[in-house]
Amino acid sequence: MEHYELIVIGAGPGGYIAAERAGHAGKKVLLIEKENLGGVCTNHGCIPTKSLLNSSKLYKKALHSEEFGVTAGKVSFSLEKAMAHKQDTIETLRKGIAFLMKSNKVDVVFAEAEVTSPKSVKADGKEYSFDNLFVATGSTAFVPPIPGADLPHVLDNRGILAIDKLPENLVVIGGGVIGVEFASFFSAVGVNVKVVEMMDEIIPLMDGQFSSQLRKAMGKVDFHLNAQVTKIDASNVYFQKDGKETALPADMVLMAVGRRPLTLGLDKIGVDVGRTGIIVDENMRTNLPGIYAIGDVNGESLLAHSASRMGEVAVNHILGKPDRMRYGAVPWALYTDPEAAGCGLTEAQAKEQGYNVKSGSMPLRANGRFLAELGKKAPGVCKVVVDADSDMLLGVHLFGPYSSEIIHSAAAMLEMELRVQDIKEIIFPHPSVSEIIKDALWTLP
Repeated sequence: MEHYELIVIGAGPGGYIAAERAGHAGKKVLLIEKENLGGVCTNHGCIPTKSLLNSSKLYKKALHSEEFGVTAGKVSFSLEKAMAHKQDTIETLRKGIAFLMKSNKVDVVFAEAEVTSPKSVKADGKEYSFDNLFVATGSTAFVPPIPGADLPHVLDNRGILAIDKLPENLVVIGGGVIGVEFASFFSAVGVNVKVVEMMDEIIPLMDGQFSSQLRKAMGKVDFHLNAQVTKIDASNVYFQKDGKETALPADMVLMAVGRRPLTLGLDKIGVDVGRTGIIVDENMRTNLPGIYAIGDVNGESLLAHSASRMGEVAVNHILGKPDRMRYGAVPWALYTDPEAAGCGLTEAQAKEQGYNVKSGSMPLRANGRFLAELGKKAPGVCKVVVDADSDMLLGVHLFGPYSSEIIHSAAAMLEMELRVQDIKEIIFPHPSVSEIIKDALWTLP
């Protein structure tokens, strides 16, 4: 039985980053992956969706470029070419991850893994022993028990990324990040899109004010809130609202109601598994010595960058370096058109936690670069949430283009527990959209 200091199961953004960091530190590492390097994020999630969303945004800009002095000829969208670019991006990134593994002397096995004991793993007919095991098996789409959910035209995120023809009518079940991003893409390229969400608002991560603004900005999408899907047939999706049933025509349905962790049956060897995933502490340790769980599989934060950070925390723990996972400054981003992003507490959350809250906001059209590049019509706002007693920043929330590329600075401010005066003394480049964070702080009472 070959022995490794670390075995990692799952080569997503948690697993491959952990393997790279441990290999770089000189550990003997084995990475086991059942499909492709990069996991769901690279192959069926973050990367392919961003590729397609960028294609749709370019198409939309080309259609409306005249006000900026650019007149295009006949503008058209090719799903075939957009899909080809998406696939080329995926394959390029896979090769990059493979190079990282090779350069950090990480052994890679492509096979299903089975944890046979608290100190051994079986894959591809071989058994391996370990000092430490990182379970980074991720999550898969949750399919609720709705009659008709198993019909061939009902797709999850993987299935819809492999289509070769645009539908005429798409119904998205679920108003979370995945559902709304796909709604943004398909509506931009001419598909009739309807979103059915059982809650009273889309994107629960967002400040409520921004959620309604996003729905307004996505004017081509028809949102049905507080609606419960009851059944699906070959041509319609049925939902109930206020005691009334409504049928929505659909030749394609996207099921995007959430994710469930792939816990690999670890409860059979004594690992504590809860309702939302494998139970871990702040170092990503499970209840069994030497076994860690990182990423979606522990249910703590279902974001690719959270998984990567969890991997780093776990590696630092086995290296004896002080570190812990902190969730208060984890940013999130929504890549719709327009974008949105946030970090820290919303105003409502801060009040619920007992803070004496003050908030300020600034429209993005007041920003020089934003106005120059996008004009007066583009929607956008930055909102800051502050503890009125200590003047400490509690949250930053952005709605509008560039949001995803700015929010990391808010994460740094929150992590360092900066006060308003500290941030006011930071010099931001001008003109840059990032200045809006500082400008919003100056609107505080």
